[in-house]
Amino acid sequence: MTDKIIPIVQEDDMACAKQEASNDGKRKKSVAEKKNEKRIMRLAGKAIEDFNMIEEGDRVMVCMSGGKDSYVLLDVLRKLQQRAPVNFELIAVNVDQHLPGFPKDVIPNYLKEIGVKYHIEDQDTWSIVQRVIPEGRNVCSVCSRLRRGIIYRVAKELGITKIALGHHMDDIVSTLLLNMFYGGRLKGMPPILRSDDGKNVVIRPLAYVREYEVERWVQYRNYPIVSKEICRKIENKKRAEIKALIREWDRDYDSRIYNIMMSMTRVAPSHLMDKGIYDFNALIPDALREEEDD
Repeated sequence: MTDKIIPIVQEDDMACAKQEASNDGKRKKSVAEKKNEKRIMRLAGKAIEDFNMIEEGDRVMVCMSGGKDSYVLLDVLRKLQQRAPVNFELIAVNVDQHLPGFPKDVIPNYLKEIGVKYHIEDQDTWSIVQRVIPEGRNVCSVCSRLRRGIIYRVAKELGITKIALGHHMDDIVSTLLLNMFYGGRLKGMPPILRSDDGKNVVIRPLAYVREYEVERWVQYRNYPIVSKEICRKIENKKRAEIKALIREWDRDYDSRIYNIMMSMTRVAPSHLMDKGIYDFNALIPDALREEEDD
């Protein structure tokens, strides 16, 4: 019995360096671009340090969806790789789910051009989604679960130690608000998470970065952004509502999103109502407890 071999495309490092040097020489970065890049790099580095996301010898999978967040994440990790005090490896992975109209060659061609190791996992999950979800209904939850299962499997086959996702602060706050407003629970999106089976570790290096800062980074780069039209047409209306709310808050209250994010780092369980994490019975004086028993 032979083990399945996962193909990884690896380009010549020297060719990559020459390509980057050539690209850098074509234009001079503006002050605004330098300032934004410096801030994002600092915030990503701080998040990685605060939560010990990347360690010596890690083999990090960078999940590439074709959206702006994943391109910025890859760029940030490549830059940090050059200056970090620990050695780690990067492998870009894209799951081709056979979404209607998705251009298959865009992501691999880009990764070849910049000289990054990559793997394309071809899995037709769209046919499964069409079979189990009625037409016109939101497919995001089923699609993401299928994708997550594939990513976990590929990570194991590639010997990956960390799975990096491009979620930023807006995504984390949105998830918290969605769970509060529509799920009736306090649950967010942690910067580092071990999967339920304990075999995979997910990291979010852009946890401290705002979405508008990611968008500014993209303005200065020529990324081949892939627009997943099918996803936009049937986007979760509740998530769209939260996004609009965040934009409104940003307009009227410049620090509100930061404060919500900060509240997730300073939790006082005894001031909430979850009996599963705090023993409220232990606060009852012994005399009163005896009266209750009687």
